[in-house]
Amino acid sequence: MPNIKSAKKRVKVTEAKTLQNKMFKNRMRTTIKKFNAAVESGNKEDAAAAYRAVVKILDQAAARGTIHKNNAAHKKSQFTLKLNRM
Repeated sequence: MPNIKSAKKRVKVTEAKTLQNKMFKNRMRTTIKKFNAAVESGNKEDAAAAYRAVVKILDQAAARGTIHKNNAAHKKSQFTLKLNRM
């Protein structure tokens, strides 16, 4: 346990940021699952709408630093291929 005031603050800030990142990653995973389900169902319109949502949330995650920008680019590329193969 930290004794210095600034170290105590860092612990609180880190806990808050960790919680925010967990919430955001959870939302990202849910959006990805919805996209995969839309692709599996074979509905092109639903898949296209879900694709736009996935790309948006991946860009946000990369901008926040929740995931690495190359990871976001890799995932977007995979999802684009998946959508185009429908």
